[in-house]
Amino acid sequence: MTKVDFYILQDTTLEARFDFACRLAETIYRKGYRLHVHTQDEAMARQFDEHLWKFRDESYVPHTVVGDDVGPVPPVSIGWQAAPEPGVQALLNLHDDIPEWFSRVERVAEIINQHQDVLRTKRACWKTYKDRGYRVEAHKL
Repeated sequence: MTKVDFYILQDTTLEARFDFACRLAETIYRKGYRLHVHTQDEAMARQFDEHLWKFRDESYVPHTVVGDDVGPVPPVSIGWQAAPEPGVQALLNLHDDIPEWFSRVERVAEIINQHQDVLRTKRACWKTYKDRGYRVEAHKL
């Protein structure tokens, strides 16, 4: 059964949420997982893509935005619409809602910061996961 982790940040900014998401994506990639980052829309996907390139000088996370023409598919994809390609093992959900296909992956990561909109939507996600019987764990940072 899919394991769900909520990472709770004390900051309120999108920048802090993206910074942590980049560090988490790097950690997941380095552990050898194929990761899909699910965003709200194409604008957020492009913004996160850009953030991954510059969040830390010494870091490199091979990734692509779904739909971009790349050679071999890198281990990290960023998208906002359909389910990722088969073989993805982890989901980093930056979308307000839970994608309907989330149970196809082994691990789901949700990031909460103290912005009121994020708190509201992610509390609803927490409740949905719990109501469906998924194991949910909180990590206060």
